[in-house]
Amino acid sequence: MHVATLPGWAFADNRIEKSFLFANYHETIAFVNAVAWIAHREDHHPDLRIHYNRCVVAFSTHSAGGVTLNDFICAAKAERLFA
Repeated sequence: MHVATLPGWAFADNRIEKSFLFANYHETIAFVNAVAWIAHREDHHPDLRIHYNRCVVAFSTHSAGGVTLNDFICAAKAERLFA
């Protein structure tokens, strides 16, 4: 499965998910805004849970009822952004 190629990502409840940790709220929001830009460009929008110093990103394709290749592509882009 593709999730094995994405460090820290886990498959659960028909989605892939990862928690990204940051030093402060400003860095967290900068990451959220960058993920939002990627999501808009890909026309594939994750569920985001935003906290002071972390953001949990979850991808799934609701119309497909689970995870598709597009979810892994978008997760890889979020991963690259964080790196």
